[in-house]
Amino acid sequence: MNEFNVAHLSKRMASFLLFLSCFDSLLYWVNCATQAEIDQHLQLGMNMLATGAYSDALSHFHAAVDADPSNYMSYYKRATVYMAISRSRPALNDLDKILQLKPDFLKARHQRGGLLLKMGRLDEAHIDLENVVRREPENEVAQKQYSMVNTLKEQIEDIRDYINWNNYEPAIEILNEILEHIPWDPSLRELRADAYLGMGNVVHAISDIRSVTKLTSDNTGGFFKLATLHYQLGEADESLNEIRECLKLDPEHKDCFPLYKKLKKVVKFLNNAKEAREKDDWEECVASAQKVLKNEPSVTGIRFHAHDRLCHCQGKAGNSAESRKACSDAIKIEDEPRLYCDRADAYLQEDLYDEALNDFRAALEREEGFTRAKEGIAKAQKLQKQAGKRDYYKILGVKRSSTKKEINKAYKKLAMQWHPDKFLDEEDKKIAEKKFMDIAAAKEVLTDADMRTKYDQGEDPLDAEGGGGGDHPFRHGGQQFHFPGGNPFGGGPFQFKFHFN
Repeated sequence: MNEFNVAHLSKRMASFLLFLSCFDSLLYWVNCATQAEIDQHLQLGMNMLATGAYSDALSHFHAAVDADPSNYMSYYKRATVYMAISRSRPALNDLDKILQLKPDFLKARHQRGGLLLKMGRLDEAHIDLENVVRREPENEVAQKQYSMVNTLKEQIEDIRDYINWNNYEPAIEILNEILEHIPWDPSLRELRADAYLGMGNVVHAISDIRSVTKLTSDNTGGFFKLATLHYQLGEADESLNEIRECLKLDPEHKDCFPLYKKLKKVVKFLNNAKEAREKDDWEECVASAQKVLKNEPSVTGIRFHAHDRLCHCQGKAGNSAESRKACSDAIKIEDEPRLYCDRADAYLQEDLYDEALNDFRAALEREEGFTRAKEGIAKAQKLQKQAGKRDYYKILGVKRSSTKKEINKAYKKLAMQWHPDKFLDEEDKKIAEKKFMDIAAAKEVLTDADMRTKYDQGEDPLDAEGGGGGDHPFRHGGQQFHFPGGNPFGGGPFQFKFHFN
């Protein structure tokens, strides 16, 4: 019985030992496969890095680090990619990890010292670089970086003094030099942004503040500042985009949220005015622009866009006086040639030819060769010459911007008023006949699109001398006249049969 038990136990032990042997072989095979995969990821990552495919290189180095978190070379290669794409913070994290795993890795310590220098952490950079030059005195790059640290510190102190004394130009000059060596220090970018603002250079300040938001995390103050500066420039859409970035980080931000509510309204009304203008909806354009002025009473950059739209749309709506005022308000903010042309067009609506010519010429002074201004001068001169002749708009008592419906309405009223049959006195009848002919001529020209265009360009289509052919004004149109007894205006009996269109 005992022999049987011993034999049975021996068989079980042998099976167990065989299992352990196989399991150990399996583990060895898995480890080998994993190491092979790591090496493959590292090699592929280096290939991608060499071709500039940084995103793909990072993917392979991530996989290598995840597979073996104790392999310091995987971190080193990944840090190299991070530095190539200017991602200083993750690069520093990897270099810190490397020096934890292998403190004597001098190349990594040099890399970290150079990175700390670029980040503006000069005291820490000084320690790392000193360690490198002590152990590698022949390392010229490290020697140069090490000797640079104290000089950079002194220059930064000089910059702060310049800014405190509002001496911005030399501060910017030195900062431009320093940022060649310390590109990833957000505090220096902020200093230069402040200096640019001190000089009134908002565009350059915006560029530096945007860099600050990329170099720092959760920088709601930076996004608020960007939104404010864009708004001051009149860039409402860009301002709204920046304020949304702020609210992504803090939906209830005490500064960003109130500005967001205001910006939404202003952007909406500005876009409405722009779209209405593109659709020739002049009333909607005017209404939306006026809402912009109501919601923004002080920032000239935003108000300019409202005045600009009112300048154009009020003129197109026939409100010449309001158009002139809006154009003048816009010109006070931005001295643009097209605004002078819009104001000149408003002057022409009121037959103020000299004023219109002055504005067209002012536009040409600001932009030599401006086609619209040249054409405007020619048109104004023709209209001024035409003013000594029949003014069809004045005859009907309508504005140059009047619609065909408004012209027909005015014509009917005047035709009834000056119909010759209504006058018995011969002198009065002759005056009425002349008036009636002028009224009919005005109606004919102003209700025909082609003839009206010619007239608005300074040419009278019914004037033989002006090239219009000199036809009798009653040859077209819907009115018909029957004159028994020869010349209707010679004093004999006659009858008008009048049909209104």
